Amino acid sequence: MVRVMIVDDDAMVRGFLRTILTKSGLDVVAEAADGDEVVSAVQAHHPDVVLMDLRMERVDGIRATAAAVALPSAPGVIAMTSFDTESAILDAVHAGAAGFLAKDSGPDELVAAVRSVAAGEGALSPRAARVVMEQVGSRPAARGRREARELLAQLTERELEIAGAVAEGLSNAQIAERLFLGEATVKTHLARATTRLGVNRVQLALLVDRAG
Repeated sequence: MVRVMIVDDDAMVRGFLRTILTKSGLDVVAEAADGDEVVSAVQAHHPDVVLMDLRMERVDGIRATAAAVALPSAPGVIAMTSFDTESAILDAVHAGAAGFLAKDSGPDELVAAVRSVAAGEGALSPRAARVVMEQVGSRPAARGRREARELLAQLTERELEIAGAVAEGLSNAQIAERLFLGEATVKTHLARATTRLGVNRVQLALLVDRAG
């Protein structure tokens, strides 16, 4: 069962999210009311996925996301906000969020995002995906391409092949089918690639796109 932690300074929002998640068969193992509670709660409860509000009083969700993903055996973080501005989306992705959803997303979209991130895949809302890709396109082409290629040169041939498929938006199961590999093998190669580069799945896809 997927273990989920909810971080939001509004108790009603936490209750609403808890209800949706538990009715869908997900296990809400912890809650936090502010970003300064995140690290200790993650260490105590070991969630697979953290739903992270971005606007909180003491420590905002961007800083809390960066702290959470820096932990050993880090959870996947899905940033959630009522204000899906370009800066909020990009800040969350750069901090290490594996997903980004607006708080008005439907229950099915929320649950699908949690399951996707728990499986090691990304979960960007359509608007977030557009913003991220526009950011890639706006970087100085030659410099961005060179930097990305230098990073990707650290990967093995198979890891690069899988990274390219990730950038196409393929799931692990689809990549396994294309490359005639087991899904577990795909996950292993992907985990090695992201660990070596210090990125998550979303950031790996951005690197591949930037490298051309």
